[in-house]
Amino acid sequence: QVQLVESGGGLVQPGGSLRLSCVASGSLFRVNVMGWYRQAPGKQRELVAVISRSYITNYADSVKGRFTIIRDNAKNTVNLQMKSLQPEDTAVYYCNSRGPDGTYWGQGTQVTVSS
Repeated sequence: QVQLVESGGGLVQPGGSLRLSCVASGSLFRVNVMGWYRQAPGKQRELVAVISRSYITNYADSVKGRFTIIRDNAKNTVNLQMKSLQPEDTAVYYCNSRGPDGTYWGQGTQVTVSS
């Protein structure tokens, strides 16, 4: 079992920045990929960014150049630095982990981009 706890969401104006944090606990030694997904109202959950244990990253085209995913294997954290936020980035953001033992999700944190 893996437990994921997110923090850092909130309300930000267009063009602003936010940093999301996710702390993992539990059986982590077999976790391979960690990342962030988001779900906007009325839409399906979508990938934002993922990072492997060896720090290989993959980003959604819509966030490339604006978001940065950072993983610290020693601290069991994965953070998402978001800049130049736009209203279309408004969503609930979920931390995710994947490995041979399964896929796990955090409870989600709301990000709202609005003036």
